Amino acid sequence: MSWYRNTVWFVKGLREYTRGGYESASKQFNPADVEVDVAGRSFLVTGANSGIGKATAKEIARRGGTVHLVCRNKERAEVAKEEIVTETGNQNIFLHIVDISNPKEIWKFAEKFQNDHKVNVLINNAGCMVNNRELTEDGLEKNFATNTLGTYIMTTALMPLLEKAADARVITVSSGGMLVQKLNVSDLQSGNGPFDGTMVYAQNKRQQVVLTEQWAKAHRNIHFSVMHPGWADTPAVRSSMPDFYERMKNSLRTEAQGADTVLWLAVSAEATKLPSGLFFQDRQPVPTHLPLAYTHSPPEDEEKLMELLEEFSQKFKSVSPG
Repeated sequence: MSWYRNTVWFVKGLREYTRGGYESASKQFNPADVEVDVAGRSFLVTGANSGIGKATAKEIARRGGTVHLVCRNKERAEVAKEEIVTETGNQNIFLHIVDISNPKEIWKFAEKFQNDHKVNVLINNAGCMVNNRELTEDGLEKNFATNTLGTYIMTTALMPLLEKAADARVITVSSGGMLVQKLNVSDLQSGNGPFDGTMVYAQNKRQQVVLTEQWAKAHRNIHFSVMHPGWADTPAVRSSMPDFYERMKNSLRTEAQGADTVLWLAVSAEATKLPSGLFFQDRQPVPTHLPLAYTHSPPEDEEKLMELLEEFSQKFKSVSPG
């Protein structure tokens, strides 16, 4: 019976992830929530040269915010920056070239950024889904390095800056795929058994949810949230999940629809009236587990994740140039 209930709940949830799900949910949105002027506030968006990251950055720029685009590919990033400036008329758009899968680069970037800039809102959007096990130059499994460790280091490295900021927020772009994964701290780099890139990605996204919950407990002056954008038509989906894209392309959300809740969490006053540490979909907090699911973890596993990531983090900080 529990299997049947979970299946019904999950299928219903999948429909909500499509464009139709967004259109239905958006009938309840209050447009005034995001019709705000954020001039004078500083937003850092990782993975901002395409997809949901670029759509989010563009909407923040329209509202007058200072936007820092953190991107891996210099050429694509420069094109994205020019597009944002041209379309919004906002000249306060800054570009930083950082590979989020490279922890030493993140530390180096964060150290310099803290000396030169402020940040009110960090949006952890950069991510990847590599379908075959691939190691970075540091010997890290690439999905873990980007989605989990990169997110952890970027956030913790900028935490001192965020702690000093007014109305500080951290938003992490996760995925509904995490609902099928229980936190696994025994194999963070997916070296045991067959490698399934989709499930590794989902595990990373579960880890991001746990990170958000743990940060919310530890840093009361910052509002943390994690969200699922639904299924959006982005370059990442086309390249990483071509079969899924072909099946679903007529039902996928636009990039702007996928970015809507990120924007709402980043700029609206309503978002911070809700508790820190929640998981959102279409501007509403939603459960992080299916009903009666096996995906709940004991507190000691969640604490262990934080300990292991801190160990990784400090290892790469110690060899960081400068």
